[in-house]
Amino acid sequence: MPTIAKIAVQKHNKERYSIFIESAKGEEYAFSVDESTLIRYGLKKGMELSDLPLADIMFQEDVQKAYNHAVHYLSHRMRSEKEVREYLKKKEIADTVMDAAINKLYEFRFLDDREFALAYTRTQMNTTDKGPNTIRRELKEKGIEGEMSEEALAEFKKELQIEKAAKLGNKLAAKNMKDSTRVLKQKIELHLQRKGYPFNIIAIARKEIKIGKQEDEMSALTIQGEKLKRKYHKLEGFLLRQKIKQGLYQKGFPLDLIDRYIDEMEDGWK
Repeated sequence: MPTIAKIAVQKHNKERYSIFIESAKGEEYAFSVDESTLIRYGLKKGMELSDLPLADIMFQEDVQKAYNHAVHYLSHRMRSEKEVREYLKKKEIADTVMDAAINKLYEFRFLDDREFALAYTRTQMNTTDKGPNTIRRELKEKGIEGEMSEEALAEFKKELQIEKAAKLGNKLAAKNMKDSTRVLKQKIELHLQRKGYPFNIIAIARKEIKIGKQEDEMSALTIQGEKLKRKYHKLEGFLLRQKIKQGLYQKGFPLDLIDRYIDEMEDGWK
């Protein structure tokens, strides 16, 4: 039965060791092991391979390789268990090996889904304009849901949600001053929904969003009205008035302001 002839540190990885056995040709390479495996099984020169549980050693080696892959992956930032499993699957790691490696990651606290959920939520709420519904969806995609997800989202206080939603709404309002009040309100509400803010937060935030006064809306209506006049410049009289009135109404302007604009427009023609 082959006997271990030499154990040598690998040149490019000081934590791995090459195992050589005695053969008719002298020392012949057999396999390599991680330092932890070397210590765990007490491998040393002169040991007979028949005395060793080789299948177990090879399994532990595969686990250690998977563990090392995962630690490298986790060195860039925190990850959820689901993310690590997806990464190891791409490395074609067997499920049994992966499970053992994941357990080891938890043992040495490289993995902690609860801490990950908290850290992820804090980062998103402090560095992005995402609402809680979007963060909840992203956590679910990373394998975090239910009680663990809600516990993390509790960090995103209602007051902060309102503040961020109102800021987003005011920013959008400033960029769309040419829109009617009704259209602008719809745009803001849809935008906040897409960002992941719930209806109750949007309803409160709307009170802090500066939409503009009637004079501002009249100014926006006039801009849109002039565009419609240019579009229908070949028309005149009743047909022109109806086209402009219809166009302004479709853009969300109130009828009283539309009539006021039409009256002022017709006065200008006299």
